[in-house]
Amino acid sequence: MKFLSSLLVLAGSAEAALRFGCATLSIQRIDPLVQPGHVPSAHLHQIVGGNAFNASMDPKDGDIADRATCTSCTFSEDFSNYWTAVMFFKHSNGSYKRVPIMQNGALPNGINGGMTVYYTQQDFSSNGNQKITAFKPGFRMLVGSSAATSKQGKGLKFVCLADKGTRFPELDDFPTSPCKGGIMTVHHFPACWDGKNLDSPDHQSHMYNTVNDAFQNSGPCPSSHPVRVPQVAYETLWDTTQFNSMWPSGGANPFVLSYGDNQGYGTHADYVFGWKGDALQRAMDSSCMFTACENGRPLKSQAVAQMNKCQVKSQVGENIDGWLPNLPGMEGM
Repeated sequence: MKFLSSLLVLAGSAEAALRFGCATLSIQRIDPLVQPGHVPSAHLHQIVGGNAFNASMDPKDGDIADRATCTSCTFSEDFSNYWTAVMFFKHSNGSYKRVPIMQNGALPNGINGGMTVYYTQQDFSSNGNQKITAFKPGFRMLVGSSAATSKQGKGLKFVCLADKGTRFPELDDFPTSPCKGGIMTVHHFPACWDGKNLDSPDHQSHMYNTVNDAFQNSGPCPSSHPVRVPQVAYETLWDTTQFNSMWPSGGANPFVLSYGDNQGYGTHADYVFGWKGDALQRAMDSSCMFTACENGRPLKSQAVAQMNKCQVKSQVGENIDGWLPNLPGMEGM
């Protein structure tokens, strides 16, 4: 408890808000949180971040920031891993095709797929003035559940894009008509930590969710989880436009997530911390916001070509492209 008490009495305030791009590191069926060591895992994921990513990623193996040699993210000191389920289009003939990923319009051009990652402490337009405690080596968490069949709560959303700048309205499930600019999936993680456990058996209980929708300021942390950590969020933009002319008659949603979910309630995301040294804490203690945090102010950053170059080969070796008779790992669905 001495460690926890010291966190709660730290003076000063945090002002930083990070928003940055990460290119696709790999798309494959491994999941070191939910199915560690399984090759392949049950369903397909898109992964970004450091190249220490593998099927087990046991914390006992050491800090991934010390084992990674490159990262697909903007900040070259961030070897964390971030991953989500992949989106597919289901044709009326029963075949499936993976939906391409496109970059956020607010990011530099040329990023290979991937996602936009946020570490905020207040909301989308303000970096606030709270004390934010960075995650520790070995920290990991999961938001959402692939088994969910109804709305899970705030922070897990879909946006029907008119263009890449569309942010509202946020929907609990898949759009019910073709979207002119594609579909964005949004995952907001809990921002209250118990201050003791770097993980928990369900990868969720060590965290408490006070998140509000649409990057609104999160509520206060409860006494059970009193440590305010960065508000992590992912945005993934799926280029569904090539399928708009193929919508089935009657308007039924033709998109599914890689574990067979055509409603979207089971949308989920995973996070493993891997920032080098005190880089994330330095950022959270600074007054920078978004691109103003780059180029050593206070974080080291890298060019898009370097981000795209960092990749991890598939350990599974299965075909995930073209028209497929089944979702990968979901034969018979």
